[in-house]
Amino acid sequence: MLDKRNFYINGQWVAPQKSNDFEVINPATEEACAVISLGDKADTDAAVSAARNAFDSWSQTPKEERLRLLNALLAEYKKRSDDMAVAISTEMGAPIDLSTRAQAGSGYFHIKGFIDAFADMEFESPITPENTSERIIKEPIGVCGLITPWNWPMNQVTLKVVPALAVGCTVVLKPSEIAPLSSIVFAEIVEAAGFPAGVFNMVNGDGVGVGTQLSSHPDVDMLSFTGSTRAGALITKAAADTVKRVTLELGGKGANIIFADADEKAVKRGVIHCFGNTGQSCNAPSRMLVERSIYDQAVAAAVDAANAVQVGDPKENGRHIGPVISQTQFDKIQGLIQVGIDEGAKLIAGGVGRPDGFDKGYYIKPTIFADVNNQMDIAVQEVFGPVLAMIPFDTEEEAIAIANDTVYGLTNYLQTQDPEKAKRVARRLRSGMVRINGVDSKGPAPFGGYKQSGNGREGGVWGLDDFLEIKHVTDWQ
Repeated sequence: MLDKRNFYINGQWVAPQKSNDFEVINPATEEACAVISLGDKADTDAAVSAARNAFDSWSQTPKEERLRLLNALLAEYKKRSDDMAVAISTEMGAPIDLSTRAQAGSGYFHIKGFIDAFADMEFESPITPENTSERIIKEPIGVCGLITPWNWPMNQVTLKVVPALAVGCTVVLKPSEIAPLSSIVFAEIVEAAGFPAGVFNMVNGDGVGVGTQLSSHPDVDMLSFTGSTRAGALITKAAADTVKRVTLELGGKGANIIFADADEKAVKRGVIHCFGNTGQSCNAPSRMLVERSIYDQAVAAAVDAANAVQVGDPKENGRHIGPVISQTQFDKIQGLIQVGIDEGAKLIAGGVGRPDGFDKGYYIKPTIFADVNNQMDIAVQEVFGPVLAMIPFDTEEEAIAIANDTVYGLTNYLQTQDPEKAKRVARRLRSGMVRINGVDSKGPAPFGGYKQSGNGREGGVWGLDDFLEIKHVTDWQ
């Protein structure tokens, strides 16, 4: 079992000031794979103090020097990509091929994207081309507390740490305590890249402890959080007394609207996307809305697609899905599947219990409910597992109304071969992102949502802007 009790504070690996061991569970085996320590207030204070002391010098570092260090970070990340993939697969159960390609790969993608965006970014400009005596200056906001989740650990760590460091902020990272191993590897990568002491700090801990301490800390200028909407609301309340900036990337209940003129692979594509990462993605298309004239054939196609999804050991190569992260998540998902059955939704694939051949590990049967309506819990609650709800609709107006009838607004999807319909519907969907016909972003793009899916945007120039203050100066000669 790995011993990973130390924190990274002020450029050094240090023991916790007070022992508080916590076992990291491998979700495929239900056995402990590592032990970390949960930080106390003294550890949080030490990390924040280090970040505060480093801020003045780091914020004044020339852009060229920060670019050099970011490129060093990218090179070190590439060297450790296999280690990163193994850490993620072990801690949260992503199959090793997915962990290598998408999980660890997303970190490299975002670091490279931020380097490109930062290299082109101007931090000083006239307020208008005609008025050069007034200046707009973009400056780093200060010390940033960054709280990241377990489901896409490096995706979220790099979306927060890299832009913050790029623009001149200093940071304290608190990764999820149930999936901390990848962030420990990342801290080693930062150290190897040669960032100055105190610029990057990492303290393991839980939300009640280190999370709350960072959220309410008077010397933290900004808090960026990714996780559940419930936790996001608590963090916002904790941050209110110190009036710090809070950015949130929270839950989702994405609708995938499949019109009668959708391409023949639309249903299969939607099922596979929903079940990807074992359904543990906030932007999963977990509600499939299907035009009634093709509903029956869509249901049949969904069953075929679900039956083709394999569940397997994360250590094995292949395109299978692995377990969900924890006993808590397993029990929640099993409970919601039973709720769907009790509500009268038609179970057409999967169901309660583990898949055949598994007597341990937090494995879930790929599950689909048909004949769901938007009043059912399985259509309203974010299941965060491989569970799809299929809902019929009759008109374009009804599809838009059902899609928008949710407290969330992260990502919606639509499938149609009519470009004008696609644009018309996309404009009316109340979400931060819309994906048409299975086409994802081809480069760094703003990731974030409306309503209870959060605020702020991560990725590209938008992710850099989140960590900047705007200063207006007059009589600039």
